[in-house]
Amino acid sequence: MPPNFPQNLSIAPSAHPSVKLSPHFSHNAQREAITQYGIAGRVWESAYLTSLYVDPLPNLEFDLPFPGVSSPLTIIELGSGTGIVAAAIAQVLDSQRDLVIATDLPDVCPLLEKNLSAVPATLVRPLTWGNNEHLRRISSELSSMSDPRKLTHIICSDLIYFPELLAPLLRCLLHLTSEFFVQNSSPPVVIISYKIRSLIKESPFWSAFGLWFDFQPILARAILIPKTTQERAELVETQWYRFGADEEDMFIFVAHRKPESVGWQIPTNDHDLLNGVYARGSLGTKHDDTFESLLLLSLQ
Repeated sequence: MPPNFPQNLSIAPSAHPSVKLSPHFSHNAQREAITQYGIAGRVWESAYLTSLYVDPLPNLEFDLPFPGVSSPLTIIELGSGTGIVAAAIAQVLDSQRDLVIATDLPDVCPLLEKNLSAVPATLVRPLTWGNNEHLRRISSELSSMSDPRKLTHIICSDLIYFPELLAPLLRCLLHLTSEFFVQNSSPPVVIISYKIRSLIKESPFWSAFGLWFDFQPILARAILIPKTTQERAELVETQWYRFGADEEDMFIFVAHRKPESVGWQIPTNDHDLLNGVYARGSLGTKHDDTFESLLLLSLQ
């Protein structure tokens, strides 16, 4: 069964009250794309959260604003689907200096090319998680540019759902933050937007991810802007809250590769990778409880 056409697929186009959809991502466009590309043709919920993070509403402030590092920026998005996140990112960057690379399975790239054809500073490239040849091509292309580029960010939006894809996704993130891409520069920042759908199926990813990456949720607060000069003394800054807490169990995490992990061997076996083999430089299974602790804090 093709990954974008799971058995009994029954999905409908989506929308968000705070995100205005361009024609490429409208209900009609999504409906047509779902027919042709399956789950890749729908705009999933975390994509809206990511869009609001990279291009926030005027009264919203983040503790870790995007992009968080100086330009020039070279941003790669995994599993781009319709391309709505890549388009949102490109629109807030400097098209003369920065670059966004939207990636997905080869058979989804035509959808990305169609939707991003008019978006400046974007490239579309095939990247199947676990396909080292795809990774080598992207690395070679970046290094052979007239002004060689290093990755600064990796974007993941609503990618953690199918259990069989968790290990390939993590392995792809490890390769993108390893010497293969980094080469004496700082590893790229990883930004993951995530919606809980089946915690018992998705938790293995986080327990393995935390062994290799330090990560924390994005916090936000609303700033109530006074209407008149006389009201300035009453400027109100609300308390910080986890961004996505009011969006049905959604998170945005910012992650950094643990420096000591760069020398660890990356397991080629999916079961070993998700169970922490070779993490912390040793054999034996291991698990990280960072995500579990964040869930408990959210409940409190």
